[in-house]
Amino acid sequence: MEPAFSLLTQLAGDPVQLELFGPDACLQSWLAAERALALAQSEVGIIDPADAAAISAAARLDNIDRDELWASAKNVGYPILGLVRQISRSLPEGPNGRVHYGATTQDIMDTGLALQMQRSLYELDTRLGCLGEALARQCEANARTVMPARTHAQQAVPTTLGATLASLLAQFARHRERLNQAIPRVALVSMFGAGGTSAAYGPQSAQLRERMARQLGLHRTDVPWHVARDGLAEYGWLCVTITATCARLARNIVDLSRTEIGEVFEPFNSHRGASSTMPQKVNPISSELIIGLSGTAGALASSLARIQEAGHERAAGEWQIEWQVIPQLGVIAGSALIEAQVIVEGLRVDAERMSENLELDGGLIMAEAQMIHLATALGRETAHDLVYEAAQRARSEHRILQETLPQVLIEHGVADKAPAPIRAADYLGEAEGVVAEAVRLWHAAPAVAEAPAVLAALADAQDGDMSG
Repeated sequence: MEPAFSLLTQLAGDPVQLELFGPDACLQSWLAAERALALAQSEVGIIDPADAAAISAAARLDNIDRDELWASAKNVGYPILGLVRQISRSLPEGPNGRVHYGATTQDIMDTGLALQMQRSLYELDTRLGCLGEALARQCEANARTVMPARTHAQQAVPTTLGATLASLLAQFARHRERLNQAIPRVALVSMFGAGGTSAAYGPQSAQLRERMARQLGLHRTDVPWHVARDGLAEYGWLCVTITATCARLARNIVDLSRTEIGEVFEPFNSHRGASSTMPQKVNPISSELIIGLSGTAGALASSLARIQEAGHERAAGEWQIEWQVIPQLGVIAGSALIEAQVIVEGLRVDAERMSENLELDGGLIMAEAQMIHLATALGRETAHDLVYEAAQRARSEHRILQETLPQVLIEHGVADKAPAPIRAADYLGEAEGVVAEAVRLWHAAPAVAEAPAVLAALADAQDGDMSG
């Protein structure tokens, strides 16, 4: 059965994540787990090596009737019983009785999902790497592109576009670190049997998990996680928070591209963001897609606590939540990163408009600079009150601060303390240093390494070698 049509995914779906969590990729991951189980069992003496080789050769996608499998899964409630029977059906007497030996359905599905999530994190990191490099270039190119900083949606003090983008770059660098740190907690082998005691695997169970983990490129644990779903929740939250950071970029682009501001715009080509009725429109479509993706991810995030509520040794409904949510979050995060890269690589900057906007509101964006200068002689509180009075007069009389401040100082008998005019470009503080540090942090953040065994397992390598 095809999934429900999603216009959001149709317009902004990450093709890699969509394929990675697609039906055939799920089958590939389960088959990889079954192959690795048989081969590992032969290595520790649970089943005969010849039987393991036969199982490994039979546990291939070509031997699976998908329609039959999904019909069986709908009846059983889970897909592994039907999968195992189809594998066994391809085998002669002997090895056909050793498929899935001692395993439980969730062992196979969780191990398969661990393969998919590890590959997903690698692919997300790859996209994050491309976005970060583009963002670092924009930061450096605009390290001294002066613009208004905005707090509470109002002009505050001067800053630079590079400094504004630098805080995003540092955030993406932290996300990259989080992806790396999450791998050992997310990419875990799961082979613990029906109740988590590994009883059916026998005394070699720990060795079995170690061999399977090595073959598949996963991490080993000797504590069952059938109902301990914090690793999945961590994966989901990483997807949510990466998407939210992309949305912070998108929100700024939407605001800064407003007609009344007009400082920064998305890339342009013919009819990009066009309206069906208003010929002048160039809508920020990538930003809008990202905001939609982030809102969806935020709604899905509420389920990440619910999946951790499963009791005893097996979930009773909480597991099914994951089937819907985890793939969606992977696709959403990848899609947001793609659209964010489109924005950053094609960013159009109107530095002249930024300069003009610094003069809006009578040049009051320089009020703090004037206050700090006066505070040296008058103290901060007095200086604040005098500049405040001058600012209110400038607004009420539609004048500029450079005219009203000297008058206020004369009226208060401190005309000799009047500061010289200060340019916005001279009141940027550590803006350039912020850019340099953010770029340094980005380049220091380690990329996620892909385990070759994971790639081989999900590719359904025909020779059965999953050792990488």
